Amino acid sequence: MSSQVLRVRRAVTWVLSIIGVFLIIGAIVAELYKLGPTPGFGVLQTLVFLLGMTALTVAIYLHLSALRPTDAPPSLQAEIAVRLSATGLVLCYVSGFADLIRIGTHVAPEFDRPFIGPLQLSGLLLGMLVLVAGMLLYYTSRGRRPSSSMEFILNGKKK
Repeated sequence: MSSQVLRVRRAVTWVLSIIGVFLIIGAIVAELYKLGPTPGFGVLQTLVFLLGMTALTVAIYLHLSALRPTDAPPSLQAEIAVRLSATGLVLCYVSGFADLIRIGTHVAPEFDRPFIGPLQLSGLLLGMLVLVAGMLLYYTSRGRRPSSSMEFILNGKKK
């Protein structure tokens, strides 16, 4: 890749990282200081939090893919890792907006407005765990090495 492309990629990674961190912090601070439009962690704060997570996820994958050489052969482990992280992100979105899509525990007739309950919070945490597991799997996949650093699982201990 040319130096121009690398500079643009690095700048996009930094911008997405900063935007993601600010969105996540903004959603949490709005709840801590009761700045949200409704009491509790509402839909708007959930959306901002999830958009921040998405921006951070894209930034981390841009950074991790920049660490890999451009001529590196594709790795099945890396492909699985990307899909695992995307699944974690989808799980976070579904858990966060479960009430809006009518699969949550705080749906319309009984509750005035949707909010994050303990079951949805556990779904969000599970989604984040799956997302991070995918990132770790991607990081340990074959990059500059001739084989994956996780190959010991299949072949036993390396000597």
